[in-house]
Amino acid sequence: MYAIIQTGSKQYKVKTGDLVEVEKLDGEVGSKVVFDKVLAVGEEGGKLNVGTPLVEGATVAAEVKDQFRGKKIIVFKMKRRKGYRRTQGHRQSLTRVEIGEIKG
Repeated sequence: MYAIIQTGSKQYKVKTGDLVEVEKLDGEVGSKVVFDKVLAVGEEGGKLNVGTPLVEGATVAAEVKDQFRGKKIIVFKMKRRKGYRRTQGHRQSLTRVEIGEIKG
């Protein structure tokens, strides 16, 4: 069984036991979180229950495994022949969660 959830303005396809890196969630390592914005629930090779926009009563339970910062990205702006250059870096705060039970 799998589900498509929405968190941090992104959508993820998750199955039980998956480790997923999502945008930072409040919670300590080892705490439980519940995703209630479930867009679809389906079975591999079987039927798919798509919500309008959410599936009623569907939830995905997960456990917080790690709070960390992602890889650094470089933002570079330049306008040719004008001597304009700007460099900026960014590291996104992320949370690694392990998907537990999918209710749908």
